[in-house]
Amino acid sequence: MNYQTIKKDVHTLETEFEEAINNARDLKTLDSLRTHYLGRKGKITLLFKVIGELLPEERGKAGKLLNDLKKKIETAISQQKKNIPEAKKSESFFDSTLPGDKWPVGRYHPITSVLREIKSCFKGMGFSIADGPEVEKEYYNFEALNIPKGHPAREMQDTLYIDNETVLRTHTSPVQVRVMESQSPPVRIIAPGRCYRRDTPDSTHSPVFHQVEGLCVDKGVTFADLKGVIVSFAKRMFGSDMKIRFRPSFFPFTEPSAEYDFSCLICRGKGCRVCKGTGWVEISGAGMVNPEVFKYVGYDSEKYTGYAFGMGVERLAMLLYEVDDIRLFYENDVRFLDQF
Repeated sequence: MNYQTIKKDVHTLETEFEEAINNARDLKTLDSLRTHYLGRKGKITLLFKVIGELLPEERGKAGKLLNDLKKKIETAISQQKKNIPEAKKSESFFDSTLPGDKWPVGRYHPITSVLREIKSCFKGMGFSIADGPEVEKEYYNFEALNIPKGHPAREMQDTLYIDNETVLRTHTSPVQVRVMESQSPPVRIIAPGRCYRRDTPDSTHSPVFHQVEGLCVDKGVTFADLKGVIVSFAKRMFGSDMKIRFRPSFFPFTEPSAEYDFSCLICRGKGCRVCKGTGWVEISGAGMVNPEVFKYVGYDSEKYTGYAFGMGVERLAMLLYEVDDIRLFYENDVRFLDQF
């Protein structure tokens, strides 16, 4: 076998195919032609197998001849198929009685839905949305919030450090400092976002969680204003039957400070593992901004007062959707997520 022999065979096959394709009048004949020339044991396929027997300088030319013929046959069969009535009918047929495909509908993750609802509630009360970095300077996460090095409150946070000066923020409170640094009073913002702590996951704790920090600074702001905002939010979010209670507490960046709880909607006050049998779910802390924090941002504490509050989004989602384990929000179980 040499190049001239293959060249002669290609010419013969081309002439033979042209005559056969012109006489093809149905799909069965076209399929037979495809198999005869291009199938696993087709004439062109067999010629490809003997190229390796040629001289090295002849193999490229022979391969090009065979590829050109193969492409010509494929194009001719495809073109002839368009002229066959049987093929035209098959391609254009549409059965309108068949049921349509049911495509899955996307939806928000329940945490995202609750975050959107929280933002809507506070925007309706005149708050704007602020944002800040999740990888935060230790200064903003601690010092500027009146938590200096060595302060016992740092131990309460179980912080994840990137290096000696950088942490994964333990709360969204650093955003309030950044906002006050860049803006003069009045200030009225909420700061939603992810936070990180070295927590052991259980039914009410996660090392990654979402928090919404709130801040209001102006002349004449009082604790009564803070209480009114929290109560108003709770009623808007959960309905007029929601009960709220405030308990004295301590936070370095607020004075006086309080923790506030919402009545447990899961057990309706009877006691469950979410509320630890008390009938109340701890939401977060709140209080009047400590004058020491104002010193870091250059605010005059004799002229301005303010309040700050936080809330855990997952805790609110548990109440809203009556979910008794926070870990369900992060397991990505489609059976759980499809309920929302």
